[in-house]
Amino acid sequence: MNIITTKITRRRFLQTAGLGGAMLAAGLPTTVTWARPGPSAKKLRFIFYTDVHARTEWDTPRALQRASEAMNVQKADFMIAGGDLITDGFQSGAAKIKHRWDIYLKMHQGIPVPVYPVLGNHDLVAAIPEDGTNPSDDPRRIFRDIFGLHSTYYSFTACGYHFIILDSILISGGELKYQGTILPDQLEWLREDLSGVSKDMPIIIITHIPLVTAFYQLTYGTTGPAPKNRVIVNNRQVINLFNEHNLILVLQGHLHIKERVMLNGTTFITGGAICAKWWRGPWYDTEEGFSVITLDNNKVFWEYIDYDWIARRPISR
Repeated sequence: MNIITTKITRRRFLQTAGLGGAMLAAGLPTTVTWARPGPSAKKLRFIFYTDVHARTEWDTPRALQRASEAMNVQKADFMIAGGDLITDGFQSGAAKIKHRWDIYLKMHQGIPVPVYPVLGNHDLVAAIPEDGTNPSDDPRRIFRDIFGLHSTYYSFTACGYHFIILDSILISGGELKYQGTILPDQLEWLREDLSGVSKDMPIIIITHIPLVTAFYQLTYGTTGPAPKNRVIVNNRQVINLFNEHNLILVLQGHLHIKERVMLNGTTFITGGAICAKWWRGPWYDTEEGFSVITLDNNKVFWEYIDYDWIARRPISR
């Protein structure tokens, strides 16, 4: 897979950094185009935004309004919300974080096109509470109810592309509390879903926790292992299911960085964060922003858009 065009379009000059087929924010132009394998399909333009971490402090409701306005200007066919839409649901009771859902939904409801939600670890409610409330018997229930979902993993087809939304969270307890895993029942569902997809149809996966990332090798050294709560630990089980299919793109969140890894005809994009460094400003040179993906004429166009928010959160908090 060759990069056809690369150009820097933002005000910040980014220094090059790479490892194999990977590029992190420090070396990745804001606009990148590359060829994709497989037959032509209709033009499709959508937005992938992730890691909102909605809350009321530090003027974040206004930031979310600005983000939604910037996204709406793009005139996308639909949007995908990549998880961690609120903050700290995992360790909090429902009452404590209800106002955060309210803030996020105000943004969500201001988007005039369909929004497909992805479950993030912060979006589970009362999984392992730290505020004295009892653990929920179903920490995913509130997420499903809010968005009218039967399941937190599902698929849909648009303009000749098949989209697969994964639930990448395993509540594990212990020191890490959760880890990235696609459980057996979801793997079985995925096999069944793929059985109805033609071998040449282009497929796009969306997952909150990354399937593939070079972040830890690029930042901590080539032998640095990724923590189990930062990646999907059984990623090979998932990826191997697509050996006879046309998996062109994987969109990921969780790490709050802008990254592209290309391997064997598949591109893995980690899509930054609406909140960047948890509302403290840039994180590894990734500003507060979102991705615009355009699929057209056997090419993929990816642009990461900084919606020009200035962090309000005190650095000490």
